[in-house]
Amino acid sequence: MLLRVGARQRILDTAYDLFSRHGVRAVGVDRIVAESGVAKMSLYRHFPSKDALVLSFLQEREERWTRDWLGAEVERRAASPADRMLAIFDLFGEWFRLSDFEGCSFMNVLLELDDRDSPVHQASADHLRNIRSFVSGLAAEAGAADPNALAHKWHILMKGSIVAAGEGDQLAAGRARQMGRLLLADEGIAA
Repeated sequence: MLLRVGARQRILDTAYDLFSRHGVRAVGVDRIVAESGVAKMSLYRHFPSKDALVLSFLQEREERWTRDWLGAEVERRAASPADRMLAIFDLFGEWFRLSDFEGCSFMNVLLELDDRDSPVHQASADHLRNIRSFVSGLAAEAGAADPNALAHKWHILMKGSIVAAGEGDQLAAGRARQMGRLLLADEGIAA
């Protein structure tokens, strides 16, 4: 039995794929319409502007990438909070080796937009804060004296390793994991 996917979901799935691989500026509405197989009027009925579509893409990315992949896999792979923090870099190592590694959509969108007051720029920053909040929760569970401070440092390692992987550093995740161990040791947290 074939499940029919509605126009809104086809548009969002197509935008997700294209925005993830090519960025939001490089992909126009006409390409999304063509590749999703929906009429332009249908796109605008569901998403009144390209910004509205980008905002939905970012929310979908948080669901698929941050919650369904990163959060779930970290929980599945490691028992202790400190080990879950380190497992982030194990996951990143696998992600970085994928032939279609596309980098962090939240970072990419944030850097593509000049207007820091735009809703899309702000949403990208919010989604990055949500990732940092996830890490802060792990840091608190691990016993960090200042979980937010550790989360900021950890998030810098995460983002830096993504950029390094984008440059072609196949060992970026392992290097970040080593630095993460040092941060945990500095906090007196065993891992």
